[in-house]
Amino acid sequence: MRLYDTARQAVVPFDVGPDVTMYTCGITPYDAAHVGHAATYLTYDVLQRRMRDRGHETRCVRNVTDVDDDILRKARQLGVHYLDLAAEETARFDENMAALGMVPSWSEPRATSAIPDILGFIGRVLESGHAYRAGGAVYFDVSSYERFGQVSHYDRDTMLALAAERGGNPDDPHKRDPLDFVLWQPSAPDEPAWDSLWGPGRPGWHIECSALAMRELGDTIDLHGGGSDLVFPHHECEAAQSEAATGETFVRHWMHQGMVRLGGAKMSKSLGNLVFVHDLRKEWEPAVIRLAVLAHRYRNSWEWTPGLVHAAAARLERWRWAGAGDGALAEVRAALDDDLDTPGALAAIDAAAGAGDGVSAAAALIGVEVG
Repeated sequence: MRLYDTARQAVVPFDVGPDVTMYTCGITPYDAAHVGHAATYLTYDVLQRRMRDRGHETRCVRNVTDVDDDILRKARQLGVHYLDLAAEETARFDENMAALGMVPSWSEPRATSAIPDILGFIGRVLESGHAYRAGGAVYFDVSSYERFGQVSHYDRDTMLALAAERGGNPDDPHKRDPLDFVLWQPSAPDEPAWDSLWGPGRPGWHIECSALAMRELGDTIDLHGGGSDLVFPHHECEAAQSEAATGETFVRHWMHQGMVRLGGAKMSKSLGNLVFVHDLRKEWEPAVIRLAVLAHRYRNSWEWTPGLVHAAAARLERWRWAGAGDGALAEVRAALDDDLDTPGALAAIDAAAGAGDGVSAAAALIGVEVG
Protein backbone atom coordinates (compact mmCIF):
# COMPACT_ATOMS: atom_id res chain seq x y z
CA MET A 1 0.00 0.00 0.00
CA ARG A 2 1.15 3.53 -0.85
CA LEU A 3 -0.30 6.65 0.78
CA TYR A 4 0.40 10.36 0.55
CA ASP A 5 2.40 11.55 3.55
CA THR A 6 1.81 15.22 4.35
CA ALA A 7 5.17 15.67 6.08
CA ARG A 8 7.15 14.02 3.27
CA GLN A 9 4.95 15.66 0.60
CA ALA A 10 4.87 12.51 -1.51
CA VAL A 11 3.04 9.23 -2.02
CA VAL A 12 5.21 6.71 -0.18
CA PRO A 13 4.96 3.07 0.91
CA PHE A 14 2.88 2.61 4.06
CA ASP A 15 5.20 0.13 5.74
CA VAL A 16 3.75 -1.27 8.95
CA GLY A 17 3.96 -4.39 11.08
CA PRO A 18 1.17 -6.83 11.93
CA ASP A 19 -0.46 -4.34 14.34
CA VAL A 20 -1.19 -0.89 12.90
CA THR A 21 -1.61 2.00 15.34
CA MET A 22 -3.68 4.95 14.15
CA TYR A 23 -4.89 8.16 15.79
CA THR A 24 -7.50 10.41 14.23
CA CYS A 25 -8.55 13.74 15.70
CA GLY A 26 -12.17 13.44 16.76
CA ILE A 27 -14.97 15.90 17.31
CA THR A 28 -15.49 18.77 19.66
CA PRO A 29 -19.03 17.75 20.62
CA TYR A 30 -21.00 20.97 20.66
CA ASP A 31 -23.08 20.39 17.50
CA ALA A 32 -24.26 17.58 15.23
CA ALA A 33 -22.13 15.57 12.79
CA HIS A 34 -22.05 16.94 9.25
CA VAL A 35 -20.88 15.59 5.90
CA GLY A 36 -17.37 16.96 6.46
CA HIS A 37 -17.07 14.79 9.57
CA ALA A 38 -18.43 11.79 7.67
CA ALA A 39 -15.89 12.26 4.87
CA THR A 40 -12.98 12.34 7.30
CA TYR A 41 -13.95 9.29 9.30
CA LEU A 42 -15.00 7.29 6.24
CA THR A 43 -11.48 7.70 4.89
CA TYR A 44 -9.91 6.08 7.94
CA ASP A 45 -12.70 3.50 8.02
CA VAL A 46 -11.89 2.33 4.48
CA LEU A 47 -8.18 2.38 5.29
CA GLN A 48 -8.77 0.13 8.29
CA ARG A 49 -10.92 -2.23 6.24
CA ARG A 50 -8.20 -2.63 3.64
CA MET A 51 -5.47 -3.06 6.25
CA ARG A 52 -7.51 -5.80 7.89
CA ASP A 53 -8.15 -7.34 4.50
CA ARG A 54 -4.37 -7.41 4.04
CA GLY A 55 -4.04 -9.35 7.30
CA HIS A 56 -3.20 -6.59 9.77
CA GLU A 57 -4.81 -5.78 13.08
CA THR A 58 -5.73 -2.12 13.44
CA ARG A 59 -6.01 -0.06 16.60
CA CYS A 60 -7.56 3.30 15.77
CA VAL A 61 -8.03 5.85 18.55
CA ARG A 62 -10.40 8.78 17.99
CA ASN A 63 -10.51 11.34 20.78
CA VAL A 64 -13.38 13.48 22.01
CA THR A 65 -12.43 17.09 22.83
CA ASP A 66 -14.88 17.62 25.66
CA VAL A 67 -13.18 20.72 27.04
CA ASP A 68 -11.96 23.63 24.91
CA ASP A 69 -12.94 27.18 23.97
CA ASP A 70 -15.66 26.14 21.50
CA ILE A 71 -17.57 23.75 23.73
CA LEU A 72 -17.33 26.05 26.74
CA ARG A 73 -18.64 28.95 24.66
CA LYS A 74 -21.59 26.89 23.36
CA ALA A 75 -22.44 25.52 26.81
CA ARG A 76 -22.41 29.06 28.15
CA GLN A 77 -24.80 30.19 25.40
CA LEU A 78 -27.17 27.29 26.07
CA GLY A 79 -26.95 27.57 29.84
CA VAL A 80 -25.95 23.92 30.29
CA HIS A 81 -23.02 22.12 31.85
CA TYR A 82 -20.28 21.59 29.27
CA LEU A 83 -19.99 17.86 30.05
CA ASP A 84 -23.75 17.38 29.61
CA LEU A 85 -23.52 19.05 26.21
CA ALA A 86 -20.53 16.87 25.32
CA ALA A 87 -22.25 13.66 26.38
CA GLU A 88 -25.39 14.43 24.37
CA GLU A 89 -23.56 15.39 21.19
CA THR A 90 -21.05 12.54 21.45
CA ALA A 91 -23.89 10.02 21.71
CA ARG A 92 -25.56 11.54 18.64
CA PHE A 93 -22.28 11.51 16.73
CA ASP A 94 -21.59 7.88 17.61
CA GLU A 95 -25.07 6.88 16.50
CA ASN A 96 -24.62 8.60 13.14
CA MET A 97 -21.21 7.02 12.55
CA ALA A 98 -22.54 3.56 13.46
CA ALA A 99 -25.42 4.05 11.01
CA LEU A 100 -22.88 4.82 8.26
CA GLY A 101 -21.25 1.46 8.97
CA MET A 102 -18.02 2.70 10.54
CA VAL A 103 -15.64 0.19 12.05
CA PRO A 104 -15.86 0.96 15.80
CA SER A 105 -12.92 2.89 17.24
CA TRP A 106 -10.50 0.79 19.24
CA SER A 107 -10.71 3.54 21.85
CA GLU A 108 -12.58 6.85 22.07
CA PRO A 109 -11.05 8.67 25.05
CA ARG A 110 -12.21 12.05 26.31
CA ALA A 111 -9.84 14.94 26.89
CA THR A 112 -11.09 15.32 30.47
CA SER A 113 -10.03 11.74 31.16
CA ALA A 114 -6.42 12.67 30.49
CA ILE A 115 -5.77 15.54 32.90
CA PRO A 116 -3.19 13.56 34.95
CA ASP A 117 -1.49 12.45 31.71
CA ILE A 118 -1.51 16.03 30.42
CA LEU A 119 0.01 17.40 33.62
CA GLY A 120 2.79 14.82 33.51
CA PHE A 121 3.38 15.51 29.83
CA ILE A 122 3.71 19.26 30.40
CA GLY A 123 6.20 18.57 33.15
CA ARG A 124 8.33 16.57 30.73
CA VAL A 125 8.29 19.36 28.14
CA LEU A 126 9.32 21.90 30.77
CA GLU A 127 12.13 19.65 31.99
CA SER A 128 13.37 19.24 28.42
CA GLY A 129 13.81 23.02 28.14
CA HIS A 130 11.22 23.45 25.38
CA ALA A 131 8.58 25.30 27.43
CA TYR A 132 8.33 28.28 29.78
CA ARG A 133 5.90 29.79 32.29
CA ALA A 134 4.40 33.24 31.84
CA GLY A 135 1.20 34.98 32.93
CA GLY A 136 -0.09 31.93 34.80
CA ALA A 137 0.23 29.78 31.67
CA VAL A 138 2.77 27.36 30.23
CA TYR A 139 3.87 27.89 26.62
CA PHE A 140 5.85 25.80 24.17
CA ASP A 141 8.91 27.67 22.91
CA VAL A 142 8.99 27.08 19.16
CA SER A 143 12.43 28.70 18.84
CA SER A 144 13.85 25.86 20.93
CA TYR A 145 12.66 23.20 18.51
CA GLU A 146 14.45 23.31 15.16
CA ARG A 147 12.07 20.89 13.46
CA PHE A 148 9.01 23.12 13.97
CA GLY A 149 7.42 23.18 10.52
CA GLN A 150 8.22 19.55 9.71
CA VAL A 151 4.57 18.59 9.11
CA SER A 152 3.19 21.64 7.27
CA HIS A 153 6.33 23.10 5.64
CA TYR A 154 4.64 26.51 5.83
CA ASP A 155 6.65 29.71 5.98
CA ARG A 156 6.41 31.96 9.03
CA ASP A 157 3.91 34.40 7.51
CA THR A 158 1.55 31.56 6.61
CA MET A 159 1.89 30.07 10.07
CA LEU A 160 1.08 33.41 11.70
CA ALA A 161 -1.99 33.90 9.50
CA LEU A 162 -3.30 30.41 10.20
CA ALA A 163 -2.57 30.68 13.92
CA ALA A 164 -4.67 33.86 14.06
CA GLU A 165 -7.47 32.23 12.04
CA ARG A 166 -7.52 28.93 13.97
CA GLY A 167 -7.35 29.93 17.61
CA GLY A 168 -3.60 30.27 18.04
CA ASN A 169 -3.85 33.79 19.54
CA PRO A 170 -0.53 35.14 18.22
CA ASP A 171 -1.23 38.51 19.90
CA ASP A 172 -1.03 37.02 23.42
CA PRO A 173 1.32 39.46 25.23
CA HIS A 174 2.75 36.73 27.46
CA LYS A 175 4.31 34.87 24.54
CA ARG A 176 7.98 35.26 23.69
CA ASP A 177 7.15 34.51 20.05
CA PRO A 178 3.69 34.88 18.45
CA LEU A 179 3.94 31.25 17.25
CA ASP A 180 4.51 29.86 20.74
CA PHE A 181 1.47 27.88 21.84
CA VAL A 182 -0.33 27.17 25.09
CA LEU A 183 0.18 23.90 26.96
CA TRP A 184 -1.65 25.03 30.12
CA GLN A 185 -3.79 28.13 30.61
CA PRO A 186 -5.64 29.85 33.46
CA SER A 187 -9.39 29.26 33.41
CA ALA A 188 -11.93 32.06 33.30
CA PRO A 189 -14.16 32.32 36.41
CA ASP A 190 -17.01 30.34 34.84
CA GLU A 191 -14.77 27.69 33.23
CA PRO A 192 -13.65 24.33 34.63
CA ALA A 193 -10.26 24.29 36.32
CA TRP A 194 -7.87 21.66 37.59
CA ASP A 195 -5.05 22.12 40.07
CA SER A 196 -1.51 22.04 38.72
CA LEU A 197 2.02 23.00 39.70
CA TRP A 198 1.55 26.14 37.59
CA GLY A 199 -1.75 27.19 39.13
CA PRO A 200 -5.37 26.21 38.52
CA GLY A 201 -6.38 26.07 34.88
CA ARG A 202 -7.13 23.84 31.93
CA PRO A 203 -5.23 22.26 29.03
CA GLY A 204 -4.41 23.96 25.76
CA TRP A 205 -5.94 22.53 22.60
CA HIS A 206 -2.96 20.63 21.20
CA ILE A 207 -1.74 18.93 24.36
CA GLU A 208 -4.70 16.57 24.75
CA CYS A 209 -4.04 14.71 21.50
CA SER A 210 -0.38 14.13 22.29
CA ALA A 211 -1.23 12.87 25.78
CA LEU A 212 -4.07 10.65 24.60
CA ALA A 213 -2.20 9.22 21.61
CA MET A 214 0.77 8.28 23.77
CA ARG A 215 -1.37 6.93 26.60
CA GLU A 216 -3.39 4.72 24.29
CA LEU A 217 -0.83 3.75 21.62
CA GLY A 218 2.71 4.53 22.81
CA ASP A 219 5.31 7.20 22.06
CA THR A 220 5.42 6.48 18.29
CA ILE A 221 2.34 5.72 16.20
CA ASP A 222 2.09 4.46 12.63
CA LEU A 223 -0.42 6.97 11.27
CA HIS A 224 -2.03 10.20 12.45
CA GLY A 225 -5.02 11.55 10.58
CA GLY A 226 -7.51 14.37 10.52
CA GLY A 227 -8.83 17.10 8.27
CA SER A 228 -6.37 19.18 6.26
CA ASP A 229 -7.39 22.21 8.33
CA LEU A 230 -5.60 20.56 11.27
CA VAL A 231 -2.17 20.44 9.58
CA PHE A 232 -1.39 23.81 11.16
CA PRO A 233 -1.42 24.67 13.94
CA HIS A 234 -2.80 21.52 15.56
CA HIS A 235 -0.71 18.74 14.09
CA GLU A 236 2.42 20.82 13.77
CA CYS A 237 2.22 21.65 17.46
CA GLU A 238 1.42 18.06 18.39
CA ALA A 239 4.53 16.82 16.61
CA ALA A 240 6.78 19.44 18.21
CA GLN A 241 5.62 18.99 21.80
CA SER A 242 5.52 15.19 21.56
CA GLU A 243 9.02 14.83 20.18
CA ALA A 244 10.34 17.46 22.59
CA ALA A 245 8.98 15.40 25.49
CA THR A 246 10.12 11.95 24.35
CA GLY A 247 13.03 12.47 21.95
CA GLU A 248 11.32 9.94 19.68
CA THR A 249 9.52 10.20 16.33
CA PHE A 250 5.87 10.86 17.18
CA VAL A 251 4.21 9.87 13.89
CA ARG A 252 5.59 7.75 11.05
CA HIS A 253 2.93 8.80 8.53
CA TRP A 254 0.72 11.93 8.45
CA MET A 255 -2.50 11.55 6.44
CA HIS A 256 -4.96 14.38 5.88
CA GLN A 257 -8.47 14.62 4.50
CA GLY A 258 -9.51 17.35 2.05
CA MET A 259 -12.32 19.73 2.94
CA VAL A 260 -15.95 19.38 1.93
CA ARG A 261 -17.38 22.67 0.68
CA LEU A 262 -20.91 23.99 0.48
CA GLY A 263 -21.66 27.14 -1.46
CA GLY A 264 -17.97 27.53 -2.29
CA ALA A 265 -16.78 27.63 1.33
CA LYS A 266 -15.48 24.93 3.65
CA MET A 267 -18.35 23.25 5.47
CA SER A 268 -17.92 24.43 9.06
CA LYS A 269 -19.84 25.08 12.22
CA SER A 270 -18.56 28.65 12.41
CA LEU A 271 -20.01 29.53 8.99
CA GLY A 272 -23.18 27.48 9.46
CA ASN A 273 -23.01 26.08 5.90
CA LEU A 274 -23.65 22.51 7.01
CA VAL A 275 -25.37 19.41 5.73
CA PHE A 276 -26.05 17.19 8.71
CA VAL A 277 -25.80 13.41 8.54
CA HIS A 278 -28.98 12.95 10.59
CA ASP A 279 -30.92 15.10 8.10
CA LEU A 280 -29.64 13.08 5.12
CA ARG A 281 -30.61 9.86 6.87
CA LYS A 282 -34.24 10.98 6.96
CA GLU A 283 -34.37 10.65 3.16
CA TRP A 284 -31.50 8.34 2.19
CA GLU A 285 -30.23 5.03 3.49
CA PRO A 286 -26.75 5.17 5.00
CA ALA A 287 -25.13 3.19 2.15
CA VAL A 288 -26.17 5.96 -0.26
CA ILE A 289 -24.55 8.65 1.91
CA ARG A 290 -21.43 6.52 2.17
CA LEU A 291 -21.18 6.11 -1.61
CA ALA A 292 -21.80 9.81 -2.21
CA VAL A 293 -18.76 10.61 -0.06
CA LEU A 294 -16.48 7.83 -1.32
CA ALA A 295 -16.96 9.03 -4.90
CA HIS A 296 -14.27 11.63 -4.07
CA ARG A 297 -10.53 11.08 -3.53
CA TYR A 298 -9.81 11.58 0.16
CA ARG A 299 -7.14 14.28 -0.09
CA ASN A 300 -9.00 16.44 -2.61
CA SER A 301 -11.47 19.08 -1.50
CA TRP A 302 -14.88 18.89 -3.15
CA GLU A 303 -18.29 20.53 -3.27
CA TRP A 304 -21.39 18.93 -1.78
CA THR A 305 -24.46 19.07 -4.06
CA PRO A 306 -27.85 17.32 -3.77
CA GLY A 307 -27.15 15.47 -7.00
CA LEU A 308 -24.44 13.40 -5.30
CA VAL A 309 -26.90 11.32 -3.31
CA HIS A 310 -29.14 10.78 -6.34
CA ALA A 311 -26.16 9.43 -8.30
CA ALA A 312 -25.09 7.29 -5.35
CA ALA A 313 -28.57 5.80 -5.01
CA ALA A 314 -28.58 4.82 -8.68
CA ARG A 315 -25.11 3.28 -8.31
CA LEU A 316 -26.18 1.26 -5.27
CA GLU A 317 -29.20 -0.06 -7.16
CA ARG A 318 -26.98 -1.25 -10.04
CA TRP A 319 -24.68 -3.03 -7.63
CA ARG A 320 -27.60 -4.74 -5.94
CA TRP A 321 -28.94 -5.95 -9.27
CA ALA A 322 -25.55 -7.50 -9.96
CA GLY A 323 -25.86 -9.60 -6.80
CA ALA A 324 -23.33 -11.71 -4.92
CA GLY A 325 -19.86 -12.49 -6.18
CA ASP A 326 -16.23 -11.41 -6.11
CA GLY A 327 -16.24 -9.41 -9.32
CA ALA A 328 -13.81 -6.45 -9.24
CA LEU A 329 -12.35 -7.54 -5.90
CA ALA A 330 -8.76 -7.57 -7.18
CA GLU A 331 -9.25 -4.21 -8.90
CA VAL A 332 -10.71 -2.64 -5.76
CA ARG A 333 -7.82 -3.90 -3.67
CA ALA A 334 -5.37 -2.43 -6.16
CA ALA A 335 -7.20 0.91 -6.20
CA LEU A 336 -7.23 1.19 -2.42
CA ASP A 337 -3.53 0.32 -2.27
CA ASP A 338 -2.92 3.21 -4.69
CA ASP A 339 -3.28 6.06 -2.19
CA LEU A 340 -6.80 4.98 -1.22
CA ASP A 341 -8.30 5.64 -4.64
CA THR A 342 -11.98 5.20 -3.75
CA PRO A 343 -13.27 6.75 -7.02
CA GLY A 344 -11.20 4.16 -8.89
CA ALA A 345 -12.59 1.42 -6.65
CA LEU A 346 -16.17 2.53 -7.33
CA ALA A 347 -15.52 2.66 -11.07
CA ALA A 348 -14.14 -0.89 -11.00
CA ILE A 349 -17.26 -2.14 -9.22
CA ASP A 350 -19.44 -0.25 -11.73
CA ALA A 351 -17.66 -1.98 -14.61
CA ALA A 352 -18.01 -5.44 -13.07
CA ALA A 353 -21.68 -4.91 -12.26
CA GLY A 354 -22.28 -3.62 -15.79
CA ALA A 355 -20.71 -6.81 -17.14
CA GLY A 356 -23.09 -8.91 -15.08
CA ASP A 357 -20.60 -9.96 -12.40
CA GLY A 358 -21.64 -10.11 -8.78
CA VAL A 359 -19.87 -7.44 -6.72
CA SER A 360 -20.82 -8.11 -3.11
CA ALA A 361 -17.28 -8.90 -1.93
CA ALA A 362 -15.77 -5.80 -3.52
CA ALA A 363 -18.56 -3.59 -2.19
CA ALA A 364 -18.12 -5.03 1.31
CA LEU A 365 -14.44 -4.06 1.23
CA ILE A 366 -15.47 -0.40 1.11
CA GLY A 367 -18.17 -0.95 3.71
CA VAL A 368 -21.25 -1.31 1.49
CA GLU A 369 -23.50 -4.35 1.79
CA VAL A 370 -25.32 -5.22 -1.44
CA GLY A 371 -26.76 -8.63 -0.67
